Amino acid sequence: MRSTFSIGLTLIAAAAVLSGCAMAPATPAAGSSRLDVVQKAAALRICTPGDYKPFSFQKADGSFEGIDVDLMTGFSTSLGAKPEWVKTTWANLLPDLTAGKCDMAVGGVSVTTDRQKRAFFSAPYMVNGKAPIARCADVAKYRTVADIDKPSTRVIFNPGGSNERFARANFKQAKLTMHGENVTIFDEILANRADVFVTESAEAITQQKLKPGLCAINPDKPLQYGEMAWMLPRDDVAFKAYVDQWLHLQQAGGDFQRVMDRWFK
Repeated sequence: MRSTFSIGLTLIAAAAVLSGCAMAPATPAAGSSRLDVVQKAAALRICTPGDYKPFSFQKADGSFEGIDVDLMTGFSTSLGAKPEWVKTTWANLLPDLTAGKCDMAVGGVSVTTDRQKRAFFSAPYMVNGKAPIARCADVAKYRTVADIDKPSTRVIFNPGGSNERFARANFKQAKLTMHGENVTIFDEILANRADVFVTESAEAITQQKLKPGLCAINPDKPLQYGEMAWMLPRDDVAFKAYVDQWLHLQQAGGDFQRVMDRWFK
């Protein structure tokens, strides 16, 4: 099963960073762009939580893998730069970006208007709405928001992102539990300490393959429409234009789809 991908091109923007200083917040010179700063520094600093398969996941050896990791490797090369991964959390992803700790943020980032107020997004590269995942024996019990939102249902969610916002906005009767580790949240369902986790359909599909006994519920008919994109600092039109153009050419030329096929087929 494969998610629907959306190709789009828009010109909006970000702020720039001080070249050469990989981890420090930066205030660029007036009129400069990250497009120039990254090329001069030959380094692209990328914030990611690294806990979200199949987009970005930090392995035991400290390296990262996933869709966004593959795409960022190619994107960095196009700028003559080396990707430098900045580990963060979902709660700190936007603050770290706005503080200048990185040049962009990736890893399965949902497009939201709240984030848009403080940052720009690239053109969306995936339509990927919210879908429940539960024990396979319970699939019929949790097909809709109304099915899930009952006092007997234990809904689990990870903090700081769109999954938490969805759970708090939609489940008023179900018992809500925050679980700080996105990597282990699925094990809580298998261990019968929780019943349902609502996340992006792509993650639900991926985890049902990795965790026998769990099933994604109607991932092709999500509970809420959603898009994924890369988050960029606000007001840097030149950098956003380059990001969007690179993404468009990757999609049009087939390289983008080859990356997707690697992780979804």
